[in-house]
Amino acid sequence: MPTPLDPIVSEFATVEEAEAYDQWFREKVRRAMADTRPLIPHDQVMAEMEEIITEAEKRRKSRAA
Repeated sequence: MPTPLDPIVSEFATVEEAEAYDQWFREKVRRAMADTRPLIPHDQVMAEMEEIITEAEKRRKSRAA
């Protein structure tokens, strides 16, 4: 039987859910830390995202006109 958790203390309903999430999260972090692909500089990512946002705004404005 699952062990319930107090919703004020935890975002998970049971101890088992919390433990499963913790295991999943730790594995995700472990994989990310082991990733050997080259890093992408923050400025490059931000510039690419700004371009995506600008293009999306242009499409939205052209549809509204």
